[in-house]
Amino acid sequence: MAASSESTTAAASDAPTTAPTTASTAVSASVSASDDFYLRYYVGHVGKFGHEFLEFEFRPDGKLRYANNSNYKNDSMIRKEVHVGPALMKELKRIIMESSIMKEDDAEWPMPNVVGRQELEIVLGNEHISFTTSKIGSLIDVNESKDPEGLKVFYYLIQDIKCLVFSLISLHFKWDIHFEKIKPI
Repeated sequence: MAASSESTTAAASDAPTTAPTTASTAVSASVSASDDFYLRYYVGHVGKFGHEFLEFEFRPDGKLRYANNSNYKNDSMIRKEVHVGPALMKELKRIIMESSIMKEDDAEWPMPNVVGRQELEIVLGNEHISFTTSKIGSLIDVNESKDPEGLKVFYYLIQDIKCLVFSLISLHFKWDIHFEKIKPI
């Protein structure tokens, strides 16, 4: 049984700020809110409890879609939707640009295997990347790969984006311990 989707809107202040020009502000100046943008991340595997996965996507209209499926102890799929403001979308684009992930190539990264797979797709302006690799357990897996520098960029970017997504979901929904479901706030 799938949990129902809940929607909410995150209000973000778009008030201009004045700051000295640094490398960080130079990157954010090159990323405008009107650029085409899409991001999708998937990590999952098929195992003892069926197809278990975490997936989220940021759509161009500011919709964040989140799904988490675990059949462990008969859990049900959690699906959530949140609309985020232009300021957050601009910050997400800045994070991606500063990571240099758009310059990487997954040809030397570990192929998906029985442990699982990760997928990252990003459209940013007229650039489109799509990466597929195995699940990464720790930095040891990254350092032992054929392209540790490129995979490290991927690993840290995914960690940052997952923290952002989990923060957004937890800010807009609360955990109900009596029904073991996430409820809208």
